[in-house]
Amino acid sequence: MRRRRGLSVRLKLTLSYAGFLTLAGALLLAVVWVFLLRYVPDNDQGLLGISPNRYLLVRTFFPAAAAAMGFLLVFGLVGGWLLAGRMLAPLTRITAAARTAGSGSLSHRIRMEGRDDEFRELADAFDTMLDRLEAQVAEQQRFAANASHELRTPLAISRALLDVAREDPGRDRDELVARLTAVNTRAIDLTEALLLLSRSDRGLVSRERVDLSLVAEEAAETLLPLAEQRGIAFDVTGGAAWTSGSPELLLRMVTNLLQNALVHNLPSGGTVTVRTEARREGSLVRVENTGHPLPPDLVPTLTEPFRRGTERVRTDEHAGVGLGLALVQSVVRAHGGTLTLVPRPAGGLVVTVLLPAAPEDSVPGHEPQGRQGPRERQ
Repeated sequence: MRRRRGLSVRLKLTLSYAGFLTLAGALLLAVVWVFLLRYVPDNDQGLLGISPNRYLLVRTFFPAAAAAMGFLLVFGLVGGWLLAGRMLAPLTRITAAARTAGSGSLSHRIRMEGRDDEFRELADAFDTMLDRLEAQVAEQQRFAANASHELRTPLAISRALLDVAREDPGRDRDELVARLTAVNTRAIDLTEALLLLSRSDRGLVSRERVDLSLVAEEAAETLLPLAEQRGIAFDVTGGAAWTSGSPELLLRMVTNLLQNALVHNLPSGGTVTVRTEARREGSLVRVENTGHPLPPDLVPTLTEPFRRGTERVRTDEHAGVGLGLALVQSVVRAHGGTLTLVPRPAGGLVVTVLLPAAPEDSVPGHEPQGRQGPRERQ
């Protein structure tokens, strides 16, 4: 928006300083006139013939007073200009940093030294904002690059299959349709995962009361056929754990955790243990699975988008898109929770999600506060 150019803040402060200083001088001179000169006799002889009269004092006082007023005005302008410049110097640095950030460079920091005051508090807040903005931009750029690479792969495979079918009309159509369907399904799953991840990164629009124990049961029921096919036992235990958030996102979070625990488990005879618990610090969901040993330095990278552990075993029917734990972390962050990954000494992974508990007055009184005993499925 275009605005008419006005006086600078420095000039306004200078005029204010000079004006107040001149006004203070004028008031001082007025006090001298009212309380001193008014009591001096106004006669030619003066007081006892040796004191000056009012006429002589006025002629002597007013030129000196006018000179003092002029000096105060000049002193106020010059001193105010210098003082305002010194006071506004931090604001100048903040403005320069904002212009640098506006041009696309987010690596510049103010790092203002000195004692704490309003300007330094503003500079620190601006540096913190730049830190977060730079991290988010870098994450989005890396995510966009990885996403474009992942989406290009199924499209290239589809094109190659179509080229083969065009060059070889006698090729088995059922095999071609099956492979195209698998590739298309993978592309759709990846697109849906990207959309869900983008939605959770933007934050939650609405919140509802959600019992994580019921969410865990629903997710386990959904993935039970896969667990039976792979010969993996489900063990869902714990009590009610109420939190506030999006039921859809929380269900997707727990489902991703369970699916991740299944497809990275032992080839057969493995277990997946799910436990929900209401703690003082929040509502907890812990998913523990057996599997092959994981290098400790690999575990922190598993929540990055499109990051797959090279030591982890995956099946062809659930090759995944590399967004399982990345989606989990994004949903947890959107709900204000924490995600912890710890490798099991015997092999496998323990994933713990801690979410803020729902207020006690928002928990329905007729709902059970805890259900004890394991709920095993195989």
